Amino acid sequence: GKEVVIANAIIAILTIGGQQLFSFFTFSCPCHVGQNLIYGLAFLGVPALVLLIVGYALNNQTWRLVMGKRSHFGRVTSSHWLLKCKLVCFVLCSITGRALVAPVTWLAVTLINGSYYICAVSEYVPVSYYGAAPNVTASERSRILATFPCSHLVPPELTRARDEVILLLRYQSQVAGWLLIAVVVITVFLSYCLASCFSPLSFLHFRYWSSYVHNEQELFDEATDQHSRLYAMQNVRKFFGFFPGSENVKEIRIPSLKEWQAISGLAFLKRVDEEHYDYSLLHDWALKERASGKYLRIDEDP
Repeated sequence: GKEVVIANAIIAILTIGGQQLFSFFTFSCPCHVGQNLIYGLAFLGVPALVLLIVGYALNNQTWRLVMGKRSHFGRVTSSHWLLKCKLVCFVLCSITGRALVAPVTWLAVTLINGSYYICAVSEYVPVSYYGAAPNVTASERSRILATFPCSHLVPPELTRARDEVILLLRYQSQVAGWLLIAVVVITVFLSYCLASCFSPLSFLHFRYWSSYVHNEQELFDEATDQHSRLYAMQNVRKFFGFFPGSENVKEIRIPSLKEWQAISGLAFLKRVDEEHYDYSLLHDWALKERASGKYLRIDEDP
């Protein structure tokens, strides 16, 4: 839908901006044998992995799939097992597709930029790209090649060879970046085509179903907020003796020290019976204790 496209576009733009800032402020190739590859791959892969995990974590469908697994499969018969597995695979693929937006954008932008790739593989360039090959050992050659990302460390006589190597590596990196973008775009397009072909719904029916699901979720969220607010208000009223926001309050309740201690501390979801839970310490107190104690009348005239 349009909302998904807009959300993915915003994520991609933020990732591009973050990558540019990240490269400007933090990236500095060590230009040392054995360290260039680790450093370059770390800047390529680790942020992409972090963005992938964050993409999974921020998707509500991930937690719906994880938390609903037991309830979904606990009542499933053998005849419906295959259908449930297909549903889980479909949802998992959808979640993965959304989570891959940021890491793929990061990899594509960094490859097109070329700095990380140049740093990572500079010491492994074939010696034929050296120009006039100097009479040095293999270890010395690797050391010189490793300094190519840092122009101030390259001997003057190798400046031209260094420029040729950098151009070659930048070309390889940018080609890899554009190939990655092409593969992703083609894969996404074919996935949507296959999903549409195997969909049991017609085009207009699918649009209606998408609109229904969206509206249902909005109304459910509104009802959840109002229901939980009204429910919590009853417990708060029992503790303090009045509704929050009430006008012309005649009296307030003065909680005891024991009651303050009962609602303070760490609140864990507590199971009351097979069907119900206590959501907080105040909720637990309100269900167990009577609202007796000291009350204080409030004069209407200040």
